[in-house]
Amino acid sequence: MEAILHGIILAFGLILPLGVQNVFVFSQGATQPKLLRAFPATITAAICDTLLILLAVFGLSVIVLQFEWLRIGLMSAGVLFLLYMGFAIWRSEPTKNETNKALPIRQQIIFASSVSFLNPHAILDIVGVIGTSALKYVGTDQILFTAACIIVSWLWFFGLTLAGAVMKKLDGTGALMKMFNKFSAIFIWGTALYLLIGLV
Repeated sequence: MEAILHGIILAFGLILPLGVQNVFVFSQGATQPKLLRAFPATITAAICDTLLILLAVFGLSVIVLQFEWLRIGLMSAGVLFLLYMGFAIWRSEPTKNETNKALPIRQQIIFASSVSFLNPHAILDIVGVIGTSALKYVGTDQILFTAACIIVSWLWFFGLTLAGAVMKKLDGTGALMKMFNKFSAIFIWGTALYLLIGLV
């Protein structure tokens, strides 16, 4: 029970802050004409997080934490990616009705994978925090801890998609979504700047 509760609390603590991955999943719920059409992004983000958690628990954290050049390389690539994503989100226009163009399945999967695997915050949080926390447990306890983290991740992404769909119904003009996009872009640029300062 301790391992399960630890996994749930830790996973929620890491996944709650607004980040590029959360923004993308939420925006798909808000821009796709039907809720089911947003699920490719949701499922892809959840699978990517699951893979990162499994890799972290089974030793990737030890590798990354041992090699400073690898950590710097990941963060540098992440800064560039966050700058690009912030620009893309800033320029994006929210859909106002079902005739507007929404991302097709293939692009949803590519974008969701990118914001998961190229997001330094997600990688460092999962590898550095979940990976090292998992070292506290062995055997069944470690499996329960890992499972709890993964379940929280899946529930969170489906909840975000649903929240985006609900907001779309409440925001017929698209004004709220436009404001959300601008705020998100500024937040993402701020994250990139924070990471860049950490590299200097």
